[in-house]
Amino acid sequence: MAASPSAQPSAARLPWLIIACGCAIALLTFGPRSAMGFFQLPMLAEKGWDRTTFGLAMAIQNLAWGFGTPVFGALADKYGTWRVLALSGLMYAAGLVLMANADSATMLHIGGGLLVGLGVGAGSFGIVLAAFARNVAPERRSFAFGLGTAAGSAGMFLFAPLGQGLISAYGWYDALVVMSAMMLVIPVLAIPLRGNSSSGSQPQAAYRQTAAEALREALGHRSYLLLVSGFFVCGFQIAFITAHFPAYISDIGIEARYAVIALALIGFFNIIGALAAGAIGQRYSKPYFLAFIYLARSVLVTAFLLLPQTPATVIVFAIVMGLLWLSTVPPTNALVAVMFGTAHLGMLGGVVFFSHQIGSFLGVWLGGYLYDRFGTYDPVWWLGVALGVFAAVVHWPIEERPVERPAPQPAE
Repeated sequence: MAASPSAQPSAARLPWLIIACGCAIALLTFGPRSAMGFFQLPMLAEKGWDRTTFGLAMAIQNLAWGFGTPVFGALADKYGTWRVLALSGLMYAAGLVLMANADSATMLHIGGGLLVGLGVGAGSFGIVLAAFARNVAPERRSFAFGLGTAAGSAGMFLFAPLGQGLISAYGWYDALVVMSAMMLVIPVLAIPLRGNSSSGSQPQAAYRQTAAEALREALGHRSYLLLVSGFFVCGFQIAFITAHFPAYISDIGIEARYAVIALALIGFFNIIGALAAGAIGQRYSKPYFLAFIYLARSVLVTAFLLLPQTPATVIVFAIVMGLLWLSTVPPTNALVAVMFGTAHLGMLGGVVFFSHQIGSFLGVWLGGYLYDRFGTYDPVWWLGVALGVFAAVVHWPIEERPVERPAPQPAE
């Protein structure tokens, strides 16, 4: 794997308070939404809805998350990260409460779909990592991004057993209410991350742009467009597994506890994968590394579908998928920073993530729709395999270098 152009030794100190609070926020915002799959069967059993109804709610959640991320990213870049993160905690909490009290599919779609999705979007990786980028030296950013991504992974690791445990002990309604209360901690944790794109400890670029100019520049950049198209695949693959894997395990006759074990293992090994991705992306070509990740996912799913499906293969699948799960996030966000700098990173990273969430919408919705139509999840699994190959191909020609801009004119 070729060395990264940004790879260089550094003794730059990391702003640990900002990183610790940002990591805690990533853990909280990623945790409950990653446990949504455990609520599917008990909610449907009590409410009488079908899997398409629940799948559409989760699809709306992912689409709202994706749509909200660039919008909230632009707001954080201009008005400050703390304000946006505080709003995240409030919307997230309100959405979970409305989901718990939903007496119709529409309320489910508004609460668990729209509000939770917007809450996750306002507190997503893009918002937190942009705050990291403003305060971390370029030669340490990929590593810091790996820490933030690993924290989100820890949220999945913790909330998979926590969510199932709360459901088993108190029922799905009380489980949602408890998780709602947890989201109210986010505004407090966000205080050290206050500031906007003009603040931070890192020097600002001399080349100034409006948000519209930055967006126009990015959308005319070939490597950025390839990155956007490839990240769509990441969303499709992981959202489908997050929402439908517990039900899939039940369908193939494996005990439900293995679904809990599998998602917890994905979360745990996701921590390792994210940290490793941050370190690898600092030293080697980020586009080539991303191509490898997507191709490895396709190989893994193919093997999982073709080999005998037993508790042992489920566990092995979860471990390897965990290593590949969010390992795409540090190099993807680092590439955006390399190309365009940090001034509009919240917005431009958010646009890339919007593509991810369009993929998430389709992965979750198609999972439910095609299951109800054909009685199996296999078509969506195989579509994910094909898309993984596509993503590997489009990442290969991405150029890891800053966009060419006119030199600033000397003052007269």
